[in-house]
Amino acid sequence: MARPRPITALAIAATIALGLASRKYPASLPAIFEEYPGDALWAQMVYWLVAFVEPAASVVKVALTALVISTADECSQLYQAPWINAIRATTPGHLMLGSAFSWGDIVAYTVGIALVAPLDRWLLVRKV
Repeated sequence: MARPRPITALAIAATIALGLASRKYPASLPAIFEEYPGDALWAQMVYWLVAFVEPAASVVKVALTALVISTADECSQLYQAPWINAIRATTPGHLMLGSAFSWGDIVAYTVGIALVAPLDRWLLVRKV
């Protein structure tokens, strides 16, 4: 059963909005979360992008693909050449590529994807 692309596009937009809000208004979140809600939401956005590209893919396939993409992006931050750091210094570059490797970010990606996958499954079962 395929996901409806308009609903998936709406999920992408909503996740981006929440992620940007979590970065702009971090004081509205409990201090224990620090920067990790934005990272979890970033991975959820990747999840929805994968689901948009492959609407008929299983929840497990989408989740694993999103986790691989998110982890690869985090690992790319171990590479610190001047040309890529110049890209990372821009707002879009920082939002897409990050800046410094963190195991905590990978945990946040995993948690974010683990939280969004059941929602996707529920939407699929409901045939929304």
